[in-house]
Amino acid sequence: QVQLVESGGGLVQAGGSLRLSCAASGRTFSLYAMGWFRLAPGKEREFVSATSWTTSNTYYADSVKGRFTISRDNAKNTVYLQMNTLKPEDTAVYYCAASHSGILRIPSGYDYWGQGTQVTVSS
Repeated sequence: QVQLVESGGGLVQAGGSLRLSCAASGRTFSLYAMGWFRLAPGKEREFVSATSWTTSNTYYADSVKGRFTISRDNAKNTVYLQMNTLKPEDTAVYYCAASHSGILRIPSGYDYWGQGTQVTVSS
C-alpha cells in the first residue's frame, strides 16, 4: 500500500504561482510513476502531469505545458508540481496519484490517490 498526502493549494490571482507537494509513504519502492490530475466542477478528471519514479521522464497535458513543472525528491518520497502563470481555467481540485503501471495519462492507470487540494485562480 502507498499513502499520498497533498499540500500547497490555495487562492491566487491570475498570473500567479503555486507549488503543490505530494508526500508518499508505504511501499514506494514498487512504484513506476507519480502523476497529477485535476477535477473542475462539471468536468471529468483531467491529466495534468506525470513523472517516472526512477528516470527523468516527464509528461504534461498540452494545456499546462510550458507553465507547469513536475519534479520529485526521492529522498523525501515527494513529488512537486510548480504551477506558474496560472489562469482561471486552472481552478480545480488537484489530486496526486501513484502508479505501478506505465499507463500515465488516464485515471485508471493509477493505483493510489491522495485526498486532493483546492486551487482557485481569480481573474
